[in-house]
Amino acid sequence: MHERSSVVELADRLRSELDRYSPGGKLPSSRALVERFRVSPVTVSRALAQLTAEGLVVTRPGAGAFRARPRADGPAAGDTSWQELALTADAAAELVPRTVDASGVLVTLAAPPPGVIEFNGGYLHPSLQPERAMAAALARAGRRPGAWGRPPVDGLPELREWFARGIGGAITAAEVLITAGGQSALTTALRALAPPGAPVLVESPTYPGMLAIARAAGLRPVPVPVDADGVRPHLLADAFRATGARVFVCQPLFQNPTGAVLAPERRGEVLRIAREAGAFVVEDDFVRRLVHEDAGLLPRPLASDDPDGVVVHVCSLTKATSPSFRVSALAARGPVLERLRAIQIVDTFFVPRPLQEAALELVGSPAWPRHLRAVAAELKNRRDTMTSALRLRLPEFSLPHIPAGGYHLWLRLPDGTDEQALTATALRAGVAVTPGRPYFSAEPAAAHLRLSFVAVASTSEIEEGVRRLRTAFEAGAAHPG
Repeated sequence: MHERSSVVELADRLRSELDRYSPGGKLPSSRALVERFRVSPVTVSRALAQLTAEGLVVTRPGAGAFRARPRADGPAAGDTSWQELALTADAAAELVPRTVDASGVLVTLAAPPPGVIEFNGGYLHPSLQPERAMAAALARAGRRPGAWGRPPVDGLPELREWFARGIGGAITAAEVLITAGGQSALTTALRALAPPGAPVLVESPTYPGMLAIARAAGLRPVPVPVDADGVRPHLLADAFRATGARVFVCQPLFQNPTGAVLAPERRGEVLRIAREAGAFVVEDDFVRRLVHEDAGLLPRPLASDDPDGVVVHVCSLTKATSPSFRVSALAARGPVLERLRAIQIVDTFFVPRPLQEAALELVGSPAWPRHLRAVAAELKNRRDTMTSALRLRLPEFSLPHIPAGGYHLWLRLPDGTDEQALTATALRAGVAVTPGRPYFSAEPAAAHLRLSFVAVASTSEIEEGVRRLRTAFEAGAAHPG
């Protein structure tokens, strides 16, 4: 059994048995729990930590774990209704209300209930993560001289140099800032490039987390449609003319959610159109390290073909490692770099040095290229398994594009399908999927689902998840008419 599910199961068992002990009574020792439940000491430790966090158990170093005593009644609940006025009093003066809807982000962050197959995850399953290599890198990093001191605010020079080489072109280490994950880098970029109330051009459909960033900053997302070859240049030009926008956010490589790659003949067009509009292109290069084994030669980042500083480039190690390995880069040329740098410093000071040192240790180790090769092979296998299962069990769903990178498929549902109802029915059937509506900043033309194949344990789980999705589809909730 996987470690996480073992911890959840053991915590449930211990929670159900707490009534056997009087308040303040001692629980069995960790060794006794290991022997009784046949789990590892780490599982026992994490299960007890969970119960401690819930206030059910108290641990005392050297003495053991004890059932917590009931808490005395606390003070009466305060009256927070005043906040409704405080949080909305200035809304009338705002051009675009700064509403924050985190639901599209939480879908990929929240763990599903036990027994539910996770087709909505956005990170590598623990079995695919380079856990040993990361642990070894962190251990070596902790022993480096000065590892726990204050790093340069822009990031360690060697790490900035590594990211610069990966971006290519004329980008140098001096034009790279180390940031705490791609989401943080995108937030910094949008705050630096557009004032509250301004329009920002976005691909349609696009990543819900980016839409949430824009709206939280008081920006107005304006959709520009994409097709199988990425964003459509003539519509991009029209959008710049119609809105006067000064920012366009795009994912040229394995776009989320469509999986499209910006066609070679469109790359120069996008840069030319933005340059003529006096606008920046924020390039979210989020899954370059999650290519599939059959991807072939990848196009270079847009930033590598940009001598004029049009592109603000974001890339990250997180997707290829672990959701907790939040190390990324923000690269830009020209005066905008100083504005990005200032916002980064004010918001976060710097990325913790031990994490930066660990990133250097990881990407410099022989384990790193081995990990990327193994993930590339496994992603292709999972993609093919999901594609075959969908064609066999759900031929009604349209799969217009099969990507050679990334971690999900984008499905168009039959006309008349209620994607919210299908999502809810699927969850009851034991599979968590992501509805398409949050990926659109305006009304979508059709219903969609995004199915991730990266957060599950195996290809057999993929096949079972598609079978459960078929059951949900047949239940009739997807056809309200």
